[in-house]
Amino acid sequence: MISAAMLPEDQAWAAVLARDPAADAEMVYAVKTTGVFCRPTCPSRRPARTHVVFFPDSDTAMGAGYRPCRRCRPQLPHADAALVEAVAAKLGTDRAVTLEELARQTGRNPFTIERAFQRVLGITPAQYQRQRRAASFRKELANGSARVTDAIYDAGYSGPGRAYEGAQLGMAPGKFRAGGKDAEIGYAIGESSLGKVLIAATVRGLCSVILGDTDSQLTRELKAQFPAAKIHAEPSLEPHLRKVVSQFTAHPAALDLPLDLRATAFQMRVWEALRRIPRGETRTYTQVAQSLGQPTAVRAVARACATNPVAVVIPCHRVVGRDGKLTGYRWGVERKEKMLEMEAKSGRAR
Repeated sequence: MISAAMLPEDQAWAAVLARDPAADAEMVYAVKTTGVFCRPTCPSRRPARTHVVFFPDSDTAMGAGYRPCRRCRPQLPHADAALVEAVAAKLGTDRAVTLEELARQTGRNPFTIERAFQRVLGITPAQYQRQRRAASFRKELANGSARVTDAIYDAGYSGPGRAYEGAQLGMAPGKFRAGGKDAEIGYAIGESSLGKVLIAATVRGLCSVILGDTDSQLTRELKAQFPAAKIHAEPSLEPHLRKVVSQFTAHPAALDLPLDLRATAFQMRVWEALRRIPRGETRTYTQVAQSLGQPTAVRAVARACATNPVAVVIPCHRVVGRDGKLTGYRWGVERKEKMLEMEAKSGRAR
């Protein structure tokens, strides 16, 4: 009943026993003998463990035929979510708002606000505001209604340098406004033990790594990712391609490749954590979240893994479900299984 992006069952049960407030934003538990589901903090008497099942949210529990508890009312918005919604409404794009200012406006202390944001969204209020500012900037550029310089200041940036850094466009702002028109992306395709591998790069670095079965399939997917860019075969990428393909062998080359990725601050943190997982080892979504200091951001970690644009280079295949079970993989669970088996063998050989 529990998904790979939830707390493992032993931790979920421990949270229920402890009435852990942090778990209220992550799950509900239901009692098979009563047909009722509750928040982990519900004051009701704890049932026997054998009668309990866990669900990621109220909708899922109700879909399974359980009704909400009348005491803790788990179907209503979580208090953290309500606080985050209220605070988020105060975070515009015109200027940076400090935690202290938010605390004065809401009557809550800064620590409570920041912790609520991390529980619900997996990021801090400052990171959320930067993302809103970046989104506003991208929207202004994309609709073509404003000059680049006007869009920069309208989005609340202090200047072009801040805008380019904060928005993480991956290309010049003028090109982004034109939907990526005239952006240059080169690619190269090679063979590996698990099929075809395509790598693509801008002048700044690698922007895509795709696994597949045919050249045409790979190039179609690349064009779908960058529909307005100028895409062409690039022989100079062959050395980079050999490094990536070597990851499918017992003697991989060091992946010291420059990257050009568009991502949120939280996605970048997750991807950096994935790159620290040693070859031949795996981590669970929960372990990755804990390594970031955000143990309840398990679902956000799973989403960041699913949106990884550079397969193998950022090894999202090394993240597994609870109890080590394999979960979905963009390039196929069979490839994921074979990659992990190969890495484990080469790790033992060393």
